[in-house]
Amino acid sequence: MRPFLLTSVAVLAVTMATQSNAQDDIKVSYDAAESMSLTFIFHIDDGMAEQDVFYERVPGSGEVFRPTAATRDMDVPLYAPGIEVKHNFLDTTDTGPYPKGRPLGLTLGDWFAAKGSGTYTCSNGVGTVDLAFENLVPGGVYTIWHDFMVWPPTDPFIGTYDLPFGARDGSENTFVANGDGSADFERTISPCLQLSGEHLAADLGLAWHSDGQTYGPLPGEFSTVTHVQMYVALPERTSL
Repeated sequence: MRPFLLTSVAVLAVTMATQSNAQDDIKVSYDAAESMSLTFIFHIDDGMAEQDVFYERVPGSGEVFRPTAATRDMDVPLYAPGIEVKHNFLDTTDTGPYPKGRPLGLTLGDWFAAKGSGTYTCSNGVGTVDLAFENLVPGGVYTIWHDFMVWPPTDPFIGTYDLPFGARDGSENTFVANGDGSADFERTISPCLQLSGEHLAADLGLAWHSDGQTYGPLPGEFSTVTHVQMYVALPERTSL
């Protein structure tokens, strides 16, 4: 072997050894470990109007309104509106009226009977949610969303940014409730969930699709076919 080749081989060997040692010294950085219990709530539990289901205050009027905590009749049937009604969480006066659309086959009592709870953990860059639901719409098609809202909120409210839980194509956030309305949702994701921060409030939202369809990376049109039934706020990151 020629001398310059011997020198080149030696330099390459030293370089590879140096890179290998440097890689051995690199420490993978993960989000801080997290472990928390999750309890889903309704919009009225946060002092807001329900956003995506509506009832007719005067039967036969053709006008529907968002339920609030003051709506006491649990036997009233629920409807979709005849037009899209955008979310407006922070304006408690934005309740209607709106033109009545198709019946949803539920009463207000059915809607508020739903329950959801579970746990979330994050360790070594892997997040795990384990959720259990009761009294959902029997056989209902549901999706789970990782939602973000500017915090403190803007005035006027500019809406939320809704990401499907897990894969960005929406292939991992769907499930169908059992005939008795029960359902389990257990998934692992990497990286871990982004929790609330200095400028964004984060939550997990549970949406029912009254048309039996899901829309991949998009929730679908809120109020007419997609109805957020419950959600759980995610706390600030441990490191903040």
